[in-house]
Amino acid sequence: MLVLNSFFLRFYLKPSEAKRNVPHDIHDQCQATADWLLSNTQVQPTVGIVCGSGLGGLAEMLKDRQVIKYSDIPNFPQSTVHGHAGQLVFGTLKGKPCVCMQGRFHLYEGYSIQKITLPMRVFKLMGVETMIMTNAAGGLNQDYKVGDVMIIKDHINMPGFAGVSPLTGPNDDRFGVRFPCMSDAYDRELRQLAHDVAAELSYSDFLQEGVYCVLGGPSFETIAECRLLHKLGADAVGMSTVHEVIVARHAGMRCFALSLITNRAVMDYDSQEKANHEEVLEAGRQRAEQLEKLVSTMVARLELNNNNN
Repeated sequence: MLVLNSFFLRFYLKPSEAKRNVPHDIHDQCQATADWLLSNTQVQPTVGIVCGSGLGGLAEMLKDRQVIKYSDIPNFPQSTVHGHAGQLVFGTLKGKPCVCMQGRFHLYEGYSIQKITLPMRVFKLMGVETMIMTNAAGGLNQDYKVGDVMIIKDHINMPGFAGVSPLTGPNDDRFGVRFPCMSDAYDRELRQLAHDVAAELSYSDFLQEGVYCVLGGPSFETIAECRLLHKLGADAVGMSTVHEVIVARHAGMRCFALSLITNRAVMDYDSQEKANHEEVLEAGRQRAEQLEKLVSTMVARLELNNNNN
């Protein structure tokens, strides 16, 4: 009877009722959510895509789309940022079964760092092998222009310097090891694939490769902060992605990430420029078609069942 009750709670309760029966263990939470999603979609994804601000159009490219709103998913947080639709989109992209997040979660929305990265663990339990992430970022590198696309080769986790990590607390060996390596966080083969595809599509003139720095937000950076981050080796700065990558790598998934440079960080005290979210969304709209083409072509060439952990 207990087994039947557990099965009933997991699969057949309405989403609002299921949320009232949240398991305490994080692995059990993620497993329950993964099982619920798999029971409510015909797609078992092997590729996960996170769409950043203004870049949700990637999800529109999927065929045989099925949309599930975050508000209907047990244990899922809700996206509160303009430009983030707040839904999962399942379907196929170039023949590969995919799940797209149209809207991600950020520390500045008030969620715990474990909560904002929960989707990565859910995707792992659903069968995702490769994560592709996009974001909007401010350009610190003075050679970067608005509209450039930066392949992330490494990151600087500023919140992590203060002990704010999604892996803080007891380690669950079912996901990964206690001390995961991050020197290979951004898959070398996927980065090379992006360069090859960009060259074929004649996108190399706006493609960069560099280091992304994450801050907590939601305020944009001061001039002094921008200067400091640039001296530390950061080429672009934003408020997302890094925590997702850490959890995805901890779980053994391959990661690839792109930053769309939507504004140039203000580095001069005499400048009258001011960063704002509207220009971020506008830059995303202007470059969206090329980004979608780049990512979809990469997905078409992905070799899955890769055991590179």
